Amino acid sequence: MASNMALSPRHIQDHANASSVRHYWGYADRVVPCTNDAGSCAYLAVVYNAHEVGMYYTGIIWATFGGILLIWAVSRHFARSQPPGVQIPLEEGEGVQEKGNTLARLQKAVPAYARRYLLPDAARPIFGRVTRTQVLTLLVLTGYLTIFSFVGIVYGKWVTPVKKMPGVYNTRTSIGPWSDRIGVIAYALTPLSIMLSSRESILSLVTGLPYQSFNFLHRWLGYLIFAQSFFHTLAWVLVETWLYQPQPTVAVEWIKQKYMIWGCVAMLILLLLVVLSTPWGIRLTGYEFFRKAHYVLAMIYIGACWGHWEQLKVFLIPGLVVWFIDRGIRFARTALLHYNFLPSGHMGFSAAPAKITFFKDEVSGDVVRLDFDHPQDAWDVGQHFYLMFPESSIWQSHPFTPLSQPVYGADSQRHSYIFRAKKGETKKIAALSAKRAARMDSHEEAHEGLMADAKLSVVLTGPYGERTMRDLPVDSNILCIAGGTGITYVLPVLLDLASRPQSIDRRMSLIWVVRHRNDIDWVAPELAILKRRCPNLRAGIHIYVTRASENADPTVPAVSEKATVNDCSKEIEPASSNSQSSSASLSSALSVHGVSKADLGLNHYEARPKLSTLVPEFINTTCRGRTDVFASGPGEMISDLRSIIAAQNDGGQVWKGEDRWDVRLTCDDRLEW
Repeated sequence: MASNMALSPRHIQDHANASSVRHYWGYADRVVPCTNDAGSCAYLAVVYNAHEVGMYYTGIIWATFGGILLIWAVSRHFARSQPPGVQIPLEEGEGVQEKGNTLARLQKAVPAYARRYLLPDAARPIFGRVTRTQVLTLLVLTGYLTIFSFVGIVYGKWVTPVKKMPGVYNTRTSIGPWSDRIGVIAYALTPLSIMLSSRESILSLVTGLPYQSFNFLHRWLGYLIFAQSFFHTLAWVLVETWLYQPQPTVAVEWIKQKYMIWGCVAMLILLLLVVLSTPWGIRLTGYEFFRKAHYVLAMIYIGACWGHWEQLKVFLIPGLVVWFIDRGIRFARTALLHYNFLPSGHMGFSAAPAKITFFKDEVSGDVVRLDFDHPQDAWDVGQHFYLMFPESSIWQSHPFTPLSQPVYGADSQRHSYIFRAKKGETKKIAALSAKRAARMDSHEEAHEGLMADAKLSVVLTGPYGERTMRDLPVDSNILCIAGGTGITYVLPVLLDLASRPQSIDRRMSLIWVVRHRNDIDWVAPELAILKRRCPNLRAGIHIYVTRASENADPTVPAVSEKATVNDCSKEIEPASSNSQSSSASLSSALSVHGVSKADLGLNHYEARPKLSTLVPEFINTTCRGRTDVFASGPGEMISDLRSIIAAQNDGGQVWKGEDRWDVRLTCDDRLEW
């Protein structure tokens, strides 16, 4: 009743003397019959009718979202390809695969055709490094919401007298009900925005898409909510400070009301959320500040929205429930991973002690490798964990992809992670790792023969992300491309495939771009494993060194002396002089490009790989089957790959049975700029 009394000046209704009222979901009660002048009664009829229709529209919007998810889930269930390992690998020399039935060809041809036009980046200065598919989804959503923002409202103008003030008139227009409509839709979109930002995402369970793929829509849906809220506020400011009379009395009484104060607070918080979430805001304040501030401001925003219009809490409560469920599952995941038997024999929570390997790089940032064993079930290749380092901070965690291959059925799993120190938490961890590694080295020198490893406590949460190998056909050709520490995303793919029986016609290759030759030591054991298996897998591992020193001291070893005896960088051969096409011969399973001129025997060599040449060359040498490209690295590289791979797709050729033109890209796109 208090809210109705606060709204009585705004809606020119006398609730105190009302003979009866009609209740409206999400709005103030309506006095019936209307006892005002004809113009005011007509205006109130438009206001309440527009609100009632608008609430139906919010139901339609959510029903549409639910219907899309239902259709997606059903289609995904029936269209899922045959899992790897079920099909019998084809032997070399067997006949060309049959074209298959019409439905099977259609399921391949349509996505290939779509990738050709929708895979490249779209308007990068505006949207960042996202595909045209994501931008198209945003545009469709924006258009859909725009339709419901305007339809179902009677547009008109009513000039009504002000009581007890002869000659003074109010101008009432449909800008009021329109403003309320977009405000209601902004409230209705709040739970969706929170769902799109959830790490424990129900959207991922239904669609199979990793949670990070929804980050773009989450951010831009927030911008849409801000735009709706801004125009909602602007419209009512116009009404209350100009169209309603007398001024400034009406404006002063309006702005002092409690619901308006909370509305201003909500608008201010929403503005801060938008500014801090832009790429410029994140670069200015740092990602860690953005993440913490985002959580706090979002909760304050929901509380302010509740204070502004409590009647629409039906949309706010689900948003809060989704958020708390997300946080609860995160804590539960961590507890389940780390609640194990302690050395004392009792059960309890214990962090995992990780062995530290430190790689000094004062120019580009130090690199840290962590290795440890942990009792748990195997994750799927392509998934990642959030790592928290309690010795540094319990309030921060960062996503890292395990370099190690999961072993299904094992009681314990080997975790190996590599990350480069940049700013904030990773820089603190690198500094801590450097101190411990240096202390351990000096301890070993003082006590010769006593071997001990520097350790760092790690707390895991996960796994999260896409299961990249789940629906991979046995005849698919694999091209892995990585830049720097992005090797952790693609190398497990090759390690997993190398452990399986393979079709003799399957082509696999790795292109890894590093800055210095010693960077190969990061993953020396894993590369050694692949090198031993390369002849059987017909794979080529090509490593490009972009900053090879031309005046390096030849007496200095090219590889770190910390590397093990299996360090494959010691066994790697420089590319021969006929490698001008940036593609090494398969006769040399491992090759390093970009070393000194003396090693290459060339007067000039471009160390950076030309992906626009390498990718088509790889595809053209495949015998049968589609090609899957796995990539992780700098944003510029991912953007280039999207355009290159899009050009290699041809739906018409795939329809004819030429699977070579079916090329798919799976990339680590947790950052969009």
